[in-house]
Amino acid sequence: MRILAYLTLAILITGCSSTNQESDYVNTFIGTGGHGHTFLGVSTPFGGIQVGPNNFNKGWDWCSGYHFSDSILVGFSHLHLNGTGCSDTGDIIFMPYTGVEKTQLGQQDDITDGYASLYSKGHEQSDVSRYKVLLETYGIDVELTSSDRVAFHKYKFPADSQNKFIMINLKDANGDDRVTESFLEQVNDTVVRGYRFSTGWAKAQQIYFTAIFSEPVGIKLYDDTCFVEGKSLKNKYVKGNVSLQQETTDISIKVGISPVSMENAYRNINQEIPHWNFERTVSENRERWNEELSKVKIETPDDNIKTIFYTSLYHAFLQPIIFNDCNNDYRGTDKKVYNSDFTNYTVFSLWDTYRAAHPLYTILQQERVPDFINSMLKIYEQQGRLPVWHLYGSDTNEMIGIQSVPVIADAILKGFEGFDHEEAYKAMKESMLSDYKGLQWLKELGYIPADKEIESVAKGLEYAIADWGISQVSKKLGKADDYEYFNNRAKGYVNYWDNGSKFFRGRRIDGSWEANFDPVNSTHRNDAYCEGNAWQYLWLVPHDVDGLISLMGGREGFISKLDSLFILDSDLGENASPDISGLIGQYAHGNEPSHHIAYLYAFAGEQWKTAEKIDYILHNLYKNAPDGLQGNEDCGQMSAWYVFSALGFYPVNPSDGKYVFGRPIIDKATIKLDSDKTFTITVLNNSMKNKYIQSVKLNGKNYNKFYINHADIMHGGELTFEMGEKPNKTLFSPETQY
Repeated sequence: MRILAYLTLAILITGCSSTNQESDYVNTFIGTGGHGHTFLGVSTPFGGIQVGPNNFNKGWDWCSGYHFSDSILVGFSHLHLNGTGCSDTGDIIFMPYTGVEKTQLGQQDDITDGYASLYSKGHEQSDVSRYKVLLETYGIDVELTSSDRVAFHKYKFPADSQNKFIMINLKDANGDDRVTESFLEQVNDTVVRGYRFSTGWAKAQQIYFTAIFSEPVGIKLYDDTCFVEGKSLKNKYVKGNVSLQQETTDISIKVGISPVSMENAYRNINQEIPHWNFERTVSENRERWNEELSKVKIETPDDNIKTIFYTSLYHAFLQPIIFNDCNNDYRGTDKKVYNSDFTNYTVFSLWDTYRAAHPLYTILQQERVPDFINSMLKIYEQQGRLPVWHLYGSDTNEMIGIQSVPVIADAILKGFEGFDHEEAYKAMKESMLSDYKGLQWLKELGYIPADKEIESVAKGLEYAIADWGISQVSKKLGKADDYEYFNNRAKGYVNYWDNGSKFFRGRRIDGSWEANFDPVNSTHRNDAYCEGNAWQYLWLVPHDVDGLISLMGGREGFISKLDSLFILDSDLGENASPDISGLIGQYAHGNEPSHHIAYLYAFAGEQWKTAEKIDYILHNLYKNAPDGLQGNEDCGQMSAWYVFSALGFYPVNPSDGKYVFGRPIIDKATIKLDSDKTFTITVLNNSMKNKYIQSVKLNGKNYNKFYINHADIMHGGELTFEMGEKPNKTLFSPETQY
């Protein structure tokens, strides 16, 4: 019954007609099941607020605060993460209810002693601009929408209900997020404000809010379960039971948030939603999404492809998020308040997103890229190092590498202005010359010893990618000595190469190899690799694929090893990371280190094998369903892979501006560029059977490279693929590529 209800809802959301806009094809439920961990609710593109439903947290698959399998809601919070593998946020929970006044959520297996509510998929609707659900325990209809920094709630209580309440819960949040201090105050009969300070994945997080009610309300304040007299309360577990007047059945609430102050939160409301027209806000939100999603207009007879494509674009555009107020105030990593002349951003999941999401932004979000970089440079100033995984004013230092470096390098090498290139170079250089996570060993030995640092091989390979980016920027800026130094370090991946086993292996400080080597076995975050094994990390040299081919003895050995990857037994051992998912042999599409691998065939002269693998992944590892992602969405990276690959190319090296051809599955795509230019991709003879590229033309001229340059796209024009049922094995000769 639940499946039927969902399918009916999906048809309503994604049903096709000639007048559909791009947002009509977004299925916001994709990724909310399985291990996708995607956000469900409402935000604007890159918006600073993500208002949506929260379940009880029942483990890893509730990292976003919600999972499609659930049937109990505990409220609607104002911050959520999209597809992460760690949980945080879920701040400032509002929950309407009726009956006896309560202060506790209740329990998953018995909600009768709390204010949580049952809900069902048949009474839950969601699209890009509106979330709607019936709280079945109370018969309350809830609708949500938002602007950049303001959530708009709309509640309809049953006419005959007694004792109508709205709980404001500042104690609870998602997963490991733990409140350290909170404050709540009733300013007058329609305004309540407060703040919530917390720690968890993001340390020392501060979020301020102001809520304006459309009808007069009262409030009773609680220190968790203990009633406290007065109109304001500062403590650790502050909660407020907002009471409605008996005659009130419909009430709207505008909740503004701020990283700086309650006053700024109030100003954000007046700036962004000064009215009480809920449908107007829904419409404005939808227009914003259509403007962003229509930057790529695709043509295909397959509505599932269209739905997955635009949902992927939607997921990619949910972050990084705005992290300042309308007056440009924001709170820095050092917790000081700044006022900027740019839009400040946070939620940089860089170990994931540097691979494809940020390269995608250089095409589709050119106006935002400089502010992404400026935000990173300010983080560098405030904490002394470029961001690793920046989250709401704190660097979580999650994962490995300093992968803001290839993002900044990519922007400089592609010619982006709007930030200081010399300052950016200084930030990259000093960050990579720091002692962060094994870099001191890299400077001393040329490699990171496995008996001194866990994940040593993975760290070394990731640092080499960043070093290559710096080397190319130093070359562009005329810094010859730095170019030589970082270019040599970029080749340091060879120091992990064991020519006997033909794998990258953990090397001890005395130069010997780690014992008991098993290239298949994985121990989660406790071996020489990071969320992977030796087979998956064998290919993480995207900046020097020709060098990797040489290590393997040439093209024949490289192709043979690559073939083996996709057919080996998928068993990685009982201690393997849960992130290693979406397996095809040892290839793991559900985790980022594998994302470029299928495209490597092209470098060795067998691009047609790339086409085969990409075709399979596109059609089998992405679905128009809640469990439609094979792994965590990871802040847009999983979706950015789909967007690029559906269009027919992918940035194997995230900083060199080359997009390697794969297998386009759309018939046509028109990409809007700056200055009223467009870049059109036309795919002739496209079908399920015709998966192989027969010929390529760029602006009407035959084109024999297996990649297209970023500059060629940005100049505008047309790329034409002709497809066929059998491989054209002579199309991309390796000798003619560079």
